[in-house]
Amino acid sequence: MINFTSKDRYDFADLQRLVEVLRAPGGCPWDGAQTHLSIRRNFLEEAYEACEGFDLDDPAHMREELGDVLLQVLFHTDIEREAGRFTLDDVCDAECRKLIFRHPALFGGEAKSWDEVKQQEKGQTTVTETLDGVARSLPATWRSEKIQKKAAKCGFAWESAAECLGKLEEETAELRHAIEEGVDPSEELGDMLFAAVNVAAFLQKDPEQVLHDACEKFIRRFGAMESAARQAGRSLDSLSREELLSLWSQQKTLEQEGAARS
Repeated sequence: MINFTSKDRYDFADLQRLVEVLRAPGGCPWDGAQTHLSIRRNFLEEAYEACEGFDLDDPAHMREELGDVLLQVLFHTDIEREAGRFTLDDVCDAECRKLIFRHPALFGGEAKSWDEVKQQEKGQTTVTETLDGVARSLPATWRSEKIQKKAAKCGFAWESAAECLGKLEEETAELRHAIEEGVDPSEELGDMLFAAVNVAAFLQKDPEQVLHDACEKFIRRFGAMESAARQAGRSLDSLSREELLSLWSQQKTLEQEGAARS
């Protein structure tokens, strides 16, 4: 048995203590064996699950998932406490200092733009350094978007949606050429996706969100296609490619007509 007192209601200090006893010798072997990298994906998954609670405006879901995010913060911090490199108080101290530094006008300093403050904080003196400072751990669409927006602040940007689309078409043609020539298309595929994100940024659309929406649309249309096949007494794997494409086109047309009527 671990040394932890049961209560009718727990608070932040209890959660911090519980993480410590679970990771300590005699606690949970799995918890004690974890490293930053072994549970790195858990951190990301919990953050995304909390975001789902925001999207649903579901307070019970938010409460649970924010708790899981907080657990991840405490877990990673406890790994560092055990290693003797920093504590939760050090984390809180650093965050308070950063917030005060980033709001100079509110704390007796000189008013500056958010970008100026961040560049000063990170010691960035060139635009390239600001581009390189965008976290590599971000989803690629968000990283692309942030890099392009930072570059645009010094004038390196297309001036119209038509120009953005022209660049996308250029990169698509180069990808097509690479495939036809039988060379590794990875670089050209990356350039095409980067250009597509640039179109989204110019249109002030979140590329991650519009891609999620496209996923939802694909699932919806695919489900309608499968339902139509079943109504005809067929399974999808029994259909030819031409039949599948025909069913897909039919469902796309029906959806578009329904949207036009609404």
